Amino acid sequence: MAIDLQKFKVVASRKKKKLTVFLQKFDEHVPPDLAEIVKETDATVWRDIDCTTCANCCKTMTPTYTRKDLVRISAHMGMTPKQFADKWLHKEEDSGDWVNTTQPCQFLVNNMCSIYDVRPADCAEFPHHNKKPFDAYNDTFIKNVHRCPATFTLVERMKKRIENEYEW
Repeated sequence: MAIDLQKFKVVASRKKKKLTVFLQKFDEHVPPDLAEIVKETDATVWRDIDCTTCANCCKTMTPTYTRKDLVRISAHMGMTPKQFADKWLHKEEDSGDWVNTTQPCQFLVNNMCSIYDVRPADCAEFPHHNKKPFDAYNDTFIKNVHRCPATFTLVERMKKRIENEYEW
C-alpha cells in the first residue's frame, strides 16, 4: 500500500515528542529482552511498510558517502571519485563527511533510486533498525522518527508493547 506522506507528516509531528521521550527512557532503563522486542516488532513493520512507495529519506535527508562509496559509485557512472564529488557532493565542515549538495537526492528519479545497486552503504543500511544494541542508537531514531514511516511505526509499536509489559 502506498504511503500517504502528507498524512504521515501530520501524524508524526503530532506524536514526535511522546515517541522521543519514550526513546530517551532507554538512556536510563533498558528492558532485558529489548533485542527480542525490537526483532519481533520490526518484523511486523515490514509487513505494513513498503519503502518503495515512500522515499521520504531520499527527499529529506542525505547519506554520508564513505571512500568506498565514492569509488564504487563513480566507477559505475564512468567518473573519477574527484569528478563525482565535485559534481554531486560537499564536505561538511564540522564532521568532514561527504554529503549530497541537494535535497531531494539527485539520484531519486520517479520516487526510485537510480543507482540502487551501487547506492551508499548509509542508504543500504537505512533505517538502521538492526543496529545493536538498539538503545545505543536513540539519537538516530529520534532524528528519523518524523522522517521515516518505518521508524515511526517501529517506535510507536515498541512503545505500546513495552509500556504494556513493563513498569517505567
